[in-house]
This record gives sequence, structure tokens and C-alpha cells, in this order.
Amino acid sequence: MSPASSHGSPAPHGSPAPHGSPADTSAMEALYPFLYAGKTDVAAVLEGVRHSTVAKVREITELRSAVATRDSALLLACAQEMAVRFATGGRLLAFGNGGSATDAQQIATLFLNPGPAGRPLPAFGLANDTAVVTALCNDIGVDVVFARQIAAFGGPQDIAVALSTSGNSENLLRGLDEAVRRGMLTVGIAGYDGGKMSELDGLDYLFVAPSSSVHRIQEAQTTIYHALWELTVAALGDGEGLR
Repeated sequence: MSPASSHGSPAPHGSPAPHGSPADTSAMEALYPFLYAGKTDVAAVLEGVRHSTVAKVREITELRSAVATRDSALLLACAQEMAVRFATGGRLLAFGNGGSATDAQQIATLFLNPGPAGRPLPAFGLANDTAVVTALCNDIGVDVVFARQIAAFGGPQDIAVALSTSGNSENLLRGLDEAVRRGMLTVGIAGYDGGKMSELDGLDYLFVAPSSSVHRIQEAQTTIYHALWELTVAALGDGEGLR
């Protein structure tokens, strides 16, 4: 048996270190030093966790307050326009990539199934149908995965809501462009400085969570779309959507 094929021979150059190897252990120790310390200071670990939690709560509270201060009137205006669309038979089409696809799914669920005391409103998540999504990605390309669906399903009475942490996803930008062409009410929810979403012509509303942390952005975006839902339902209840 040659040295290259013998058990325990060195891993090929560039391949991951085997589990349990010194390199693997070193990487894990860098992430979780208290697991590898000869003696763990439990009180110090707990204090570190407490400090981190408090700092994160402070960050998201400040971010949500900043968004509310800047965009409260805009949220109300957007919700009233959404109520108008729903009152005339419109539907909400929500879309995003990755974690933002999950948020888009949550928006659709929020409007469609608000619970026994709520008013269900027609809403769809465009990343939900894996057959449609994978067919478009495979046959044409990922850049059109939302635009093609909006072209098929969207009409001038409908609402398009695009979610992105960066605001730069090409397939979201194309989806919003298609929604604008079809006369839909267009809503973008982004992070950082809004990215390329902020440069789109015809975008009706853009809500930005101004942070460089993806975690805080997504937490603030959750608050934004819950506020839109509550305000839309209230507008419909008050008759705002019928005026």
C-alpha cells in the first residue's frame, strides 16, 4: 500500500481539516474559548452573555425608535393606500431571498391568516412554490424569478412588497420594476442605506432600517411589516380603504 493511500495520510491541500484534528479544535476554541479552558469561570461567562444580550436589546430598541420617528407618517400613508387596494379586490405579493424569503412568507401569512379575530386578506409569498421557483431558476435564471411571477399574477390593483437586508438583490429590483410597469403599489423594505432600492424610479414607498447588522435589520423589518399590517387592517376597519 502506498503512503498516499494509507490510513492517516495527510489531507489533500485545501481540503477541510478532519474533525478532531488540531486545526479543527483550534477553530472551535476560537469560537467557544470557555469550552476548552482548563477551568471555566462560570460567573464571567454569564456576565459576558448578560452584557451581550443587553447591548443587543439596546441596539434594536434604538433602531426601532429611529425608524418610528422618521417613518411613522409614511407607514400610515402606505397602509392607507394598501387598504384602498385590498378594498378593490387587490392582493399582496411578497418576495425576498434567503432569510428575507422567510419574512416575505411571514407577511403573507400575517395578512392571509391573522387569527380568529382578524380579517383575512389575500396575500402570497412568491418564494413559496418550489416548483415555480426552481423551474424559473433552471430554465431562465434567478434574476427573473420574481419578475416573471409578477408578470403572470400581478395587476394594477395589487401590492408588491420586496424585502432585502442590502437592498441590492437583482431579482428583487427586477420584480419591483415589473410591478411598477403593471401599476401595482410598490413597497420596499431594506437595510443599511437602502442600497439600489433607493435608486429605483417609481417605487412608491421605501422603508429602511439604517444599520450595518443583518440581525438588527431583520428584527426592525419585522416591526415595520407588522406595523403595516396593523395600520392596514385599522384603515379598512375605519373605512379608509373605501374612500
